[in-house]
Amino acid sequence: MQQTTTTPDLFPEAETPIEIIPARKLAAKVTALYVAPFDHFETRAVDELRLGFDGIDGDFHAGATRRSGGREPWYPRGTEMRNERQLSVVAADELAIVAARMGLAEIKPEWIGANLLIEGLPHLSMLPSGTLLFFRGGVTVKVDAQNGPCRIAGRSVAEHAGMADQEAGALAFPKAAKRLRGLVAWVEKPGCIVAGEEISVRVPEQWIYRA
Repeated sequence: MQQTTTTPDLFPEAETPIEIIPARKLAAKVTALYVAPFDHFETRAVDELRLGFDGIDGDFHAGATRRSGGREPWYPRGTEMRNERQLSVVAADELAIVAARMGLAEIKPEWIGANLLIEGLPHLSMLPSGTLLFFRGGVTVKVDAQNGPCRIAGRSVAEHAGMADQEAGALAFPKAAKRLRGLVAWVEKPGCIVAGEEISVRVPEQWIYRA
């Protein structure tokens, strides 16, 4: 009598399936553009950004690599590593929330070293890693992660806003700006970005990894 064998299921369904949120497309627009001098992180407004694979030519954060700092405690400080922080992207509505939390009239993008001010994307800082920004002029930028707020940016805010206790302001900013400080990104496809340019945003599939 011929025996039949059963092929084991190599991919059995998990008892608790992982929820997959489909990819989606959104639209946005460039409100303003900024560049940092090569020797300081604060930026100034410009009409266009010329981007190469190293980021913005002459910008403080330009380069294919960078030195590790406090955000990378797994490396000795100053270790050369890939530069995934070529661009800082922020939204006006989120900066307004941070300003209100700190009791300020405003926080300008230049004060915290932003390169791109974008409008039309709700909860900009919550866009996941891997999100692609396709600019109408041909540039593509890929989101690396949220930009964690720090006391250096906080001190700049406190100084520009004329806070009486600038050290307290520097300490308040990281708490007030948590998950509202925008994103860091890098150049996937170089070119030129101009103010007012339209952006097609592709948010990738998302899921929560649980071992």
